[in-house]
Amino acid sequence: MDRQELAAFLRSRRERITPADVGLPAGPRRRTPGLRREEAAQLAYISTEYYTRLEQARGPRPSREVLAGLARALRLSDPERDHLHHLAGAPPGPPPGPSREVRQSILDLLRRLPQAAAIVTSATYEVIAWNDLAAALMEDFSAVPRRDRNLVRRTFLQPLSPRGQRLYGVSDVDAFARASAQQLRAVAARYPGDPEVTELVDELLAGSEEFTRLWGSHDVSAEPALRKTFQHPLVGPVTVDCDALDITDRDQRVVIYTATPGSPSEEALRLLSVIGTQRMDVSR
Repeated sequence: MDRQELAAFLRSRRERITPADVGLPAGPRRRTPGLRREEAAQLAYISTEYYTRLEQARGPRPSREVLAGLARALRLSDPERDHLHHLAGAPPGPPPGPSREVRQSILDLLRRLPQAAAIVTSATYEVIAWNDLAAALMEDFSAVPRRDRNLVRRTFLQPLSPRGQRLYGVSDVDAFARASAQQLRAVAARYPGDPEVTELVDELLAGSEEFTRLWGSHDVSAEPALRKTFQHPLVGPVTVDCDALDITDRDQRVVIYTATPGSPSEEALRLLSVIGTQRMDVSR
């Protein structure tokens, strides 16, 4: 264990985080850059005294549980988490779970794509970021609980829409169901100790015979979907090209939907960019 380097690393990571980054008020008398020690300790679920001793290079070797809490509290990337473990003399194990934190540069990218619908999904197919056009094309994700933003759960467990459709009426829903089950098996192997992954798989196995059958195939690869059609309740069918960009360090994916220039689908997306998420089929 390298106490001096560990102390310096913890201090540098703490000082780069603003209170707003973790939902804390800044307060009028804040003099220290970043978080205070007691705030970092609270977020890591350890005592302020213990955290202070670590930053002063006087602390005992942290347990893996403490290291996991520190990594979470200080919002460490995967390479930073591994570095923390090495400094503490505890070689890192597998990542604790799929990352849900989206880099600011990716969020900025979504906003810079006004003519394309774009989402970011986690390793478990949870929609964790989106732009306005994606909300208009698919649904207002901000208005639904987090568990309902998971595309795998929606595909296998939610009842059909009044029009007999599932997952926004996409044309490749069967292919997506097969691919998502295969990818989820690989995800479960990457994060064997994550309770959310285990809970999701158990829920799908208990609630869907289709998922159980696909899961039982033990396949872990799938062909990407390059084109699909959404059946939108207001503007009708919208056919889009699908481009997926992997964010390897976060195990996330940016999915961008674009329509062929000059096509009726491009006109439909333009109309949706004006309509937004408002329900024009409901009287006010």
